[in-house]
Amino acid sequence: MNRVIDKRKKLARRKHHIRKNISGTASKPRMSVFRSNSHMYVQVIDDVAGSTLVSASSMEAELKGLKNTIADAAKLGEAVGKKMLEKNIDTCVFDRNGYLFHGIVKSIADGARKAGVKF
Repeated sequence: MNRVIDKRKKLARRKHHIRKNISGTASKPRMSVFRSNSHMYVQVIDDVAGSTLVSASSMEAELKGLKNTIADAAKLGEAVGKKMLEKNIDTCVFDRNGYLFHGIVKSIADGARKAGVKF
């Protein structure tokens, strides 16, 4: 039990360390990634207004069949990138949310870059 609590504390500490330096504005919002054991979520957030501008997840109807794999994470990144470009958002700040920048998190970023979003 202590190992699970320690993992959560370490993740919270990394997340806080990252978020104290990263914030999003209306012109350059923050792209936040969250992954659970079964789903992936991406939000593009304007921290000044406190609102979510664009979101995509593996639970949405058009992305329903996506699993937690690197290939499917790239598809999710492309989907959120296309939604961002539809709303005329072409640049953002990437928030890895305490996760290491490899695997699924890196694949989401690469998919968004492939769609035309700049970090």
